[in-house]
Amino acid sequence: MAFPADHAVITSSGWIAIGVTLTVFLVMVLRRGVPTDLLFLGGVVALTILGVVSPQQALAGFANPAVLTIGALFVVSAGLRATGVLDRLGNQLLGSAKTIGQAYGRLMASVLTISAFIMNTAVVAMFVPIVLDWCRRRGVSPSRLLIPVSYLAIMGSTCTLIGTSTNIIVNGLLKEEYAAEERRIELGQASYEDVEGFHGQLVGMSLFEIGCVGLPCALIGSLYLCFMGRRLLPDRTDMIEQLDEQRREYLVEMLVQPECRLVNKTVEEAGLRHLRGLFLLEINREGEVLTPVTPNDTLRAGDRLIFTGVVTTIVDLEKIPGLVPAADMTYEFSREGERARQLSEAVLSPSSPLIGTTVRRANFRRRYNAGVVAVHRNGKRMKRKIGDIALEAGDTLLLQTRSGFTDRYRHSRDFYLVADVAGSEARQTHLAWLSVTLLFVLIGWLMATSLLDRSGPWAGFSSPAIAGIAIAGLMVVGRCLPLSEARASVDMHVLVTIAAALGIGKALMESGASQSLAHGFVGLVGSENPYVLLVLLYILTVAFTETLSNAAVAIMLFDFSVQMAAAAGFSPRPFVMAIALGASLSFLTPIGYQTNLMVMGPGGYQPRDYFRVGWPLAILMGVVALILIPIVWPFEL
Repeated sequence: MAFPADHAVITSSGWIAIGVTLTVFLVMVLRRGVPTDLLFLGGVVALTILGVVSPQQALAGFANPAVLTIGALFVVSAGLRATGVLDRLGNQLLGSAKTIGQAYGRLMASVLTISAFIMNTAVVAMFVPIVLDWCRRRGVSPSRLLIPVSYLAIMGSTCTLIGTSTNIIVNGLLKEEYAAEERRIELGQASYEDVEGFHGQLVGMSLFEIGCVGLPCALIGSLYLCFMGRRLLPDRTDMIEQLDEQRREYLVEMLVQPECRLVNKTVEEAGLRHLRGLFLLEINREGEVLTPVTPNDTLRAGDRLIFTGVVTTIVDLEKIPGLVPAADMTYEFSREGERARQLSEAVLSPSSPLIGTTVRRANFRRRYNAGVVAVHRNGKRMKRKIGDIALEAGDTLLLQTRSGFTDRYRHSRDFYLVADVAGSEARQTHLAWLSVTLLFVLIGWLMATSLLDRSGPWAGFSSPAIAGIAIAGLMVVGRCLPLSEARASVDMHVLVTIAAALGIGKALMESGASQSLAHGFVGLVGSENPYVLLVLLYILTVAFTETLSNAAVAIMLFDFSVQMAAAAGFSPRPFVMAIALGASLSFLTPIGYQTNLMVMGPGGYQPRDYFRVGWPLAILMGVVALILIPIVWPFEL
């Protein structure tokens, strides 16, 4: 398959498409504050108004199966988080680690594995608070671990089709290109003999196909981080202090219920010893007070544990099934109540009817449908039992509330300030089995999609988008997460950016710009050595990805890579896979990949930290990928 000579000439529509695309990229580089989704939407609108693409072609990306699949996977990941699966898995894997080396080893095994099957952004969102909590307890700066979390999630996501949106997008483009070649054959615009070899290389990816290169990259990259990369990470001790600064300390009493997993464990085994930001003061057992608490004291059902600690650590305590606040005995124990409750903070105003009354006599549940968990006053924690504290104006109350409490009382004269505690929403742990089952069903279904006949009776089951939407719907129907949370979990910024980028990519293809650029590129470099073309394409992809959106770069370069392979007479698959991998393996800048940006604030990182740790990794990944790609996907048709 080769280009006719006139493909080297760029038409006026092609120049317009190139100009708009370059403008979008330049604005992204020079004006960081401009929303990416709005910028790409503007580009699509401009190309449509200028007549480069029709409105149907420009907006087709919003109904693209790959975009729908990504949206569904956001919901599936949220369901796993809402049922506590991700929290419990992360805490079990990291909770008992005592050194940075042990913590890294467990992060390497868990993050690589989980991010292969769950969107890597969701994995990083799960592990950041777990790592911060571990760092608080062990007195370790989070700057020692959070960049590795991001890099491990990136590398793990290259092991399967569903680990990252980049792979899903490239796979969708492959299927579209395959279908387009089929239509050309049906319309008589090409014979099957003319495109047989090339056409066969455009089939969609199987679930583990890209892992043939992604897995070796992930393993080698994780070893680099383990033995060399960690030594290049900053050790910002000021971040340890920031973990404890500006935090209100509370005295809180927790009741150990019979079904709690801490029953019959020692304080040490339960992980309640040496907690940074939290201290177990005493155990009240049927009127007998055990204090000071020793590591070998065994916890029993009915024990009342008296802690002093910061609010974020109390949130973590509340997430332990069967460990509940004991200050308010109207605490919601039912499943319905558990689903609706969360923690909020409220500051009492002088006009509050609670001033002068004790917590026990305040009837807080009857007045506000909320329960007092703990009290904080004048920058000091209260040292007496919660129920005996006489409330004063300015007291900060940690409350167990139901959803809607903040909106209902935000403007009440009873409070100066009302706010929800971030991350305190209850986990539906009793439905963890269902969310895990649905995840395995999704994985099995996605594996089967590449084997099912797309034109036979199983055609409805052969779509990854349908598989993702069906499982996401079952997550909601099975009450793994409320519909409102499912909607909120869908990152519209990402989806709109991808959909609009697909419209711009369509303009580059329809105008002939990508074909002409590919033809000129092959003519300049030469078609004798496909490996040179592969190396240059990979470097180009990595360079763009470090400053632009990874999904957008993959979309823009996809058609270019296919047309380049066609012009040179080689198989398009190695070039397409180079784009998929190059657009994912981003380590040099915080803006190159969303997960890098997610850990920048919590880790206290500066842009130079990413470059110092990432440049050897980027070179290593490039060498491994460029050696393996031609072996796994040969150049010859």
